[in-house]
This record gives sequence, C-alpha cells and structure tokens, in this order.
Amino acid sequence: MGAPRPSADSIRPTAVRKVALVTGAARGIGAAITGELHRRGLRVALLDQDDTGAQALAKTLDPDGDSAMALHADVSDPEGTQRAVQAVSSTWNSPDVLVNNAARTAPGSVWDVDLDEWDTLMATNLRSVLVLTRLCAPAMRERGWGRVINVASLAGQQGGLVAGPHFAAAKAGVLVPTKVFAQELAAYGITVNAVAPAAVQTPVMDDLPAEALQRATDRIPVGRFGRPEEVAALV
Repeated sequence: MGAPRPSADSIRPTAVRKVALVTGAARGIGAAITGELHRRGLRVALLDQDDTGAQALAKTLDPDGDSAMALHADVSDPEGTQRAVQAVSSTWNSPDVLVNNAARTAPGSVWDVDLDEWDTLMATNLRSVLVLTRLCAPAMRERGWGRVINVASLAGQQGGLVAGPHFAAAKAGVLVPTKVFAQELAAYGITVNAVAPAAVQTPVMDDLPAEALQRATDRIPVGRFGRPEEVAALV
C-alpha cells in the first residue's frame, strides 16, 4: 500500500522550503523554469555542464546562496549525476521537484546522422530522464509527495521541425518513461508529467541554419517561436 496523498496540493513551501532540481538550468528554457520556481518560493538547484552559466544565474537569483545553488554535471554521465543529486541532498534535502530539461540539439538528415552522435543525444535527452527519476523519486516516495516534470517536444510527435531526427526520436521516447513512472508513483502522492513545447526561441537557435529556422516559423500558426517564460509558466 502506498502512503496517503498529502492534503495540500500546492508546491508553495510551508514550514520547510521545497527543493527543485532543474537540469540544463544555465540558459534557455531551463533558466526560465529555474527563475519561475525560485520566484514561487522554492529552493532551486541548477544542474548544468555549463558551470559558469549556472553559477552566474544562481548568484543572480540569490547572492547569499541560501536558496539557489549551481551543480556541475553532465546528465549523460550517471556517476556525475548521482554525485550532483547527493550534493543537493546533503546541503538541503533530496529534491521535492525534479525537472528533466537538459537536452542537446543537433540538425541533420535521417540518412546522414552519425551513429555516435545518435547515441550521445539519446544518453543526454532520454537516458538521463530514467537516471534522474530513479535517483530522486525514492525520497519523494518516502515523503509521500513529489513532482517530476519532463520536457519533451512537439518534434517527438511530428518529427523534427528544426532539429534532427535523433533529437525528435529521443523526445518521443521521453513520453514512455513519463507514463510508466506516473503509474508507478501515483499512489505515493507523486505526479509525473511531460510538457511538449514546439520551437522555442533559445540560444540553441543561434547555432541552426537560418533557412531551417525560417521553415519552422512558416509552419507555426501564430507566426513566431515560443518564449522560454511561456514554457516555465506551464511547468
């Protein structure tokens, strides 16, 4: 039998501030999500391989370091990821909220994608969801409360709009562990959901061909890319 669901469904902290761990938090959608959760009163742990960017954002959010901390890790490395989660737990407590946002984007034809690059994107964009959820969910289960949000993509449902087929395949794959973990953890007061943004204006766009960006814009009914803060509000 699972533990009973908590009576309060709000993520706003009560006696103890809840802790959110956001991956890929140094820029783009991850930075917007981190800022929004911090604004709502959560402590935020910013996990990113861009240590400089994560440190700078953490200092902007909280110069004293009481409610924002940067963690240097590559989510494709399970051991490094585990050390990062342990650092959060030892400093504050195990995350109450996990946002699996970290992802790599790369263009390319389905005929030309290098197999090593395919495997690298799968490790970062898909396998990390499994690794981090298995690291964080057991403590949520013991407490009887938790939130896991996985950032998928419309590309995973329609094929690559801007990014390559390996990105789209990985993001399609994110939906399955989301559903499986949701079924496994619901009885313990833990919800597991995915959000699937379409093309969003982030620094990743700077590295993509202009013609690919224009083709993507032409296919969007409102005629523009999404904004990171719109995804953050949804999360």
